[in-house]
Amino acid sequence: GISQLRFKPAYNPYTEPSMEVFSYHEGLKKWVEVGNSGVFRPELLLPMGLPENISVIAWGLSLERPTMIKYGIKNIRELMGHRVNLQMVYDSPMCRLDV
Repeated sequence: GISQLRFKPAYNPYTEPSMEVFSYHEGLKKWVEVGNSGVFRPELLLPMGLPENISVIAWGLSLERPTMIKYGIKNIRELMGHRVNLQMVYDSPMCRLDV
């Protein structure tokens, strides 16, 4: 359902070149980061025993942003790291801690 996308060159320590993907959020009336991508730097592939002439693409969805929007979290540090509200994790229907 995403129809408005923007792509922006970015810096990532593990990929070169790197790119961020943004989508326009109608409800927030602003552009929100939804993904990141790039080509892994060759020196990171050497320990894996891959041939020197191979390229490996990296990409990922930025799941923190939609989660922040859904739960009204204003600062990403409240979602990740030592400032996480553990009660929200316990109360969230998407988390199962009894397994």
